[in-house]
Amino acid sequence: MSSRGVVWLGAPSFPEAARVALEDDQLRANLKRATGTIRDKRLAVAGELDDWEQLREAAAAIKNRTARHLDRYLVQLEESVTAAGGTVHWAGDAAEANRIVTELVRATGESHVVKVKSMATQEIGLNEHLAAEGITAYETDLAELIVQLGDDRPSHILVPAIHKNRTEVRDLFTAEMGHWGVPAPEGLTDEPRALAEAARRHLREKFLTAKVAVSGANFACADTGTVLVVESEGNGRMCLTLPETLITVMGIEKVLPSWSDLEVFLQLLPRSSTGERMNPYTSAWTGTTEGDGPSDFHLVLLDNGRTDTLADTVGRQALACIRCSACLNVCPVFERTGGHAYGSVYPGPIGAVLTPQLVGMDSDTKSSAASLPFASTLCGACYDACPVKINIPEVLTHLRAKAVEAEGSHTVEALAMKAAGKVLDSPRLLGAAQKAAALGGRVLARDGVIGRLPGPLHGWTDTRDTPAPPAESFRTWWRKNREGESR
Repeated sequence: MSSRGVVWLGAPSFPEAARVALEDDQLRANLKRATGTIRDKRLAVAGELDDWEQLREAAAAIKNRTARHLDRYLVQLEESVTAAGGTVHWAGDAAEANRIVTELVRATGESHVVKVKSMATQEIGLNEHLAAEGITAYETDLAELIVQLGDDRPSHILVPAIHKNRTEVRDLFTAEMGHWGVPAPEGLTDEPRALAEAARRHLREKFLTAKVAVSGANFACADTGTVLVVESEGNGRMCLTLPETLITVMGIEKVLPSWSDLEVFLQLLPRSSTGERMNPYTSAWTGTTEGDGPSDFHLVLLDNGRTDTLADTVGRQALACIRCSACLNVCPVFERTGGHAYGSVYPGPIGAVLTPQLVGMDSDTKSSAASLPFASTLCGACYDACPVKINIPEVLTHLRAKAVEAEGSHTVEALAMKAAGKVLDSPRLLGAAQKAAALGGRVLARDGVIGRLPGPLHGWTDTRDTPAPPAESFRTWWRKNREGESR
């Protein structure tokens, strides 16, 4: 893990990781089927609302206002949670958040916790930290359970195990469930109903014995101190109601000004994520209530690079993300490479703009994080799909410029761009370059396509079919055929 915990330790750059992923035919088939299904469902349910675009505008406005006054809303949230019987903790980075959660668990005397899906805890590497301290964290979200049993990494914001098919899940349950608790039943098939039943039997023991739960949060309302988690299985509801102690780790950008703002987001989020009109389970709690739910509630507010991101007037848009994954499901790059290629907890287009900002473009994870803004075709499908109207292409180009500036003016790319600027600024040099390109193209081309270019230029032709330059430039053709007519 990096010091901030967003990028996996030793993650290669995106081009390297993508090259490996593209060779996995099964992965590509799994991704195409899953993203296509979710994408079609989202389009159908979004199309049912006449005011869909107005809802997107409203969500963007709320998020923009919150970002401008984030300090005020966070203080108000702390006051509201405290007044309702909860305790608020502030964590500047991953290490501090992990220390706070570990101390809270130790104070209960427990050695294991149940968890409901939380990207914030994945971001800080909480499970690994707890394990090092002798505390076992059991994932209860079905997809997260699959990832944990396989000692794997999540590859999608909404469906972390999207890279596995049903047969692979069946084999994993059969081989690994017994090592973590109740084993899979004999003769388990890969039918969804059978797999769900095996997971239910395995998790029921955890829910009934756990005294401590750790959760994430989709939203928190500053005016009431209410925290919300939306999910589809009911496992989250079990985590949030049965244990005696509930610890919620939440990124500071998840706060909303008021309870009434949920009217907008609870229409946008389920439609954009699972293609449903509403989530099967929307759990909301405000502090503690005697005799109802956990008797001890702790809210850990996580910064971990978010304040630095907020300082960038262009890049801060990424903090508006509500983790719906709509951008992943429409992205042609993600569909072919999957989430692991991004080397980050946050994959896809949103990860390509969020991760470099949380980690920093000049950090020790630079080799992987700095490559992410280039993991896009800039087709704009992500912007069209985003329910809060994050202009991801704009942020991508902004971060690409920062990455190039961080590299300095002596890289091959920078020198090439400088030379190109001089050539394009001079008609004489441009004409000479066109003649040289035409001559070189005829030498290197086969059937009208240039083969492998020499030296550092081979990176271009290794992954692209490059047409040979025309034998005659437009300027030359014009002088021969039309110049006299223009006079």
